[in-house]
Amino acid sequence: MGSVKKVLTGLINSTAFVVILYASYLLILLTLPYIYFEPNVEFLGTKQLIYHIDIWRWSFYLHVFSTPIVILAGLFQFNRWIITKKPKIHRLLGYTYVVVVLLISGPSGLVMSFFANGGRLAQTSFVLLSFGWIIFTGLALLKARKGNYISHTKWNIRSYALTLSAVTLRFYGYLFAVFKVDLPPKETYIFLAFLGWIPNLIIAEILIWGGYPKYLLKKKGNSLLS
Repeated sequence: MGSVKKVLTGLINSTAFVVILYASYLLILLTLPYIYFEPNVEFLGTKQLIYHIDIWRWSFYLHVFSTPIVILAGLFQFNRWIITKKPKIHRLLGYTYVVVVLLISGPSGLVMSFFANGGRLAQTSFVLLSFGWIIFTGLALLKARKGNYISHTKWNIRSYALTLSAVTLRFYGYLFAVFKVDLPPKETYIFLAFLGWIPNLIIAEILIWGGYPKYLLKKKGNSLLS
């Protein structure tokens, strides 16, 4: 049974890696229209009333262009081969992830949260998401600095679950469009605002409860545990 569980865990891990990598590619494609800094492109078409606000506008561009970096750097944090065989690369990617989240993506996302579509409820959701993202990432760094790598991995899983809200929010929005969910636009956005990250955290807790952190770190000779 142990070998079967190990194979299944490895298969799920590899499948998730490929899916997230492909989703990251799609997200990068979505950011390309914004490189021209045109005010009417894609999502910005719904933000004409606040586009002139400097702090929102610069937060938006910082967030949009930094998020793919965070998703890719975070993804490779869960590559077991890199963790066990290339610890220096793991640390470099980890510091890249932490610095970008704590100094760029997280704060810019928090600023944007206060201007989110959907009114107070949606704004509250994105504020909670932003604070959680920053706090979980900070705790992951703190645990790593203290040498508690199991706890570090657990907080990193939670942090990355919130990072992936950039992907899952759009995925659920796509499903709503495909299945023609009959809700008013405001209620739809509020629902998506919470749906984009709460299920991610639930999945993260299931992974933690199921021993995923130990799976990543248990190989003999793993320099992170030495």
